[in-house]
Amino acid sequence: MESLLGWMRRYISPVFLALLVASFILWYIAKLNYTYSTRHEVKIDVDGVPFEVTCVVQGIGTNLFGYQVYMNKTLRIPLSSLKYSVSEEEGHEGKIILDSKSLLNAISVQLSDIKVLSIDGVPEIDNPWGDD
Repeated sequence: MESLLGWMRRYISPVFLALLVASFILWYIAKLNYTYSTRHEVKIDVDGVPFEVTCVVQGIGTNLFGYQVYMNKTLRIPLSSLKYSVSEEEGHEGKIILDSKSLLNAISVQLSDIKVLSIDGVPEIDNPWGDD
């Protein structure tokens, strides 16, 4: 291992390595200005019932990077702003089935700099008001 380090010090200049790292950083920054699509986990709280959904989002790389790194907050969405139905299925009585399109619109309003293209698997949630 020491012979490899010695060889590298002899034949590879530290200036070259510094410029190689700088060029990689500049290339990465330049690529962040393109538009990308990716999957993003979004934490949602509907009237006190927390759950997560996976969204396919599209946006400029810097915005997507910011949401991936810094977005740890939970989006609070009132049930009254969503379309939903109450499940009558056996074993799921009283659960609420959220309309994926209305949930997509509610998430899109709160994530303004990126475009939410779709939502994967909207779960049934417990009724926040108990049994009605």
